[in-house]
Amino acid sequence: MIRADSKPGPVFFVHAADDSLGPENSIEFFLDLKRAGVPGELHVYQQGGHGFGMLARGQPVHDWPARCADWLRSQGWLQR
Repeated sequence: MIRADSKPGPVFFVHAADDSLGPENSIEFFLDLKRAGVPGELHVYQQGGHGFGMLARGQPVHDWPARCADWLRSQGWLQR
């Protein structure tokens, strides 16, 4: 649960469902953010494993930097 006196800033999450750590904790945190009125965006890709990074290797998960850039633009933090 997010306390009002420690409200975080907006958050962008990206995970792969087949990561051995799993996305569950970030999903819960995302839901807490939503309940607290904190902007956030969550992407969970089916495949990608752990540590997929930013290198384009042909899987959908490797397009996450573009999704993050879209989100940053929507927040007014990044220009086209």
